[in-house]
Amino acid sequence: MAKRRKDDFVDDGRVIADMSIDGMPGTFSRRRRKPPAPYGVAEEKPEPVKLTLKERIAAYGGVFAAYAVFGIAMFGGLGLVIWLWLK
Repeated sequence: MAKRRKDDFVDDGRVIADMSIDGMPGTFSRRRRKPPAPYGVAEEKPEPVKLTLKERIAAYGGVFAAYAVFGIAMFGGLGLVIWLWLK
């Protein structure tokens, strides 16, 4: 028996046969895939963001302010509906 030569498989992301069927629902997520890096080129990972204490406090303050505005609008609207209903 002759031995079969087995090549290393490298997925380059090409579509050989489109397996989508008309009328069938698609995937749940519609995320776009990032194109793969060329063969032999390592992907560069971004450096983590380093924030100073002032920047971190400002970021948390902005998040808190956004949630506060949303909460006030929701509870205010709910209170208005209840007030008008009971009036």
